[in-house]
Amino acid sequence: ALLHSSHMYHEAKHAFANHGVKFSQLEIDLSAMMAQKDKAVSGLTRGIEGLFKKNKVNYVKGYGKLTSPSEVSVDSLDGDNTIVKVKNIIIATGSDVKSLPGITIDEKKIVSSTGALSLPEIPKRLVVIGAGYIGLEMGSVWGRLGSEVTVVEFAADIVPTMDGEVRKQFQRMLEKQKMKFVLKTKVVGVDTSGNGVKLTLEPAAGGEQSTLEADIVLVAAGRIPFTEGLGLEKLACKQTRREGSSSTRSLPPTFRESMPSGMQFPGPCLHTRQKKMV
Repeated sequence: ALLHSSHMYHEAKHAFANHGVKFSQLEIDLSAMMAQKDKAVSGLTRGIEGLFKKNKVNYVKGYGKLTSPSEVSVDSLDGDNTIVKVKNIIIATGSDVKSLPGITIDEKKIVSSTGALSLPEIPKRLVVIGAGYIGLEMGSVWGRLGSEVTVVEFAADIVPTMDGEVRKQFQRMLEKQKMKFVLKTKVVGVDTSGNGVKLTLEPAAGGEQSTLEADIVLVAAGRIPFTEGLGLEKLACKQTRREGSSSTRSLPPTFRESMPSGMQFPGPCLHTRQKKMV
């Protein structure tokens, strides 16, 4: 929703005049834009709940925790507890932001992608750490709304999983929107003691340090499995540092044992992997 809204504003400001549509005064109502985003999210949520009801899916709302390979304990917001006994369990709890050493996300000056979706005002200077699809999406939103956006990336290219030629064209398009890129660079220090944030940068291969200042810093250096509080220890699961690897053994056709995004399961598991989209 924010991508669409910011695109509409950018088109109105830079392209509509070419079609004979001119404005005497073009303004951004950020609160109205955020309300439109929240409305879209609520609509999608209600739609999913409607599909549950239509397909006779028992919807238990609350915080779930595995108590055995065939049992889930759910604590509702009003304090009630429900035990759900099942034959199979699908773990689809999503992911959480991947933290970086020495950088604490407070969702005020240093934000995750979640915080970047709800900024109270348009930052004058925004630094994005990480040139993956999430960081570039959020950077483009705020860049089109008027922020000076600088992307810091450890690798030599943006979106490394993207086709090389498409990646080059994509970077050129973002640079035309005045987004700046600092590649092959790592963040080695963060100072939030002032009004904004001061970052200390260093070449990935080592070398002379430099500084970069921002009003808001977005940490978008990847995602990790959201498994806190799930009770995975009840299934003898262990967290590993491997990401995106998988293996299949001789199991029934409807099951797969996998090691998705750094998780290992000893028994049957159905895994759905998040799609990367730009």
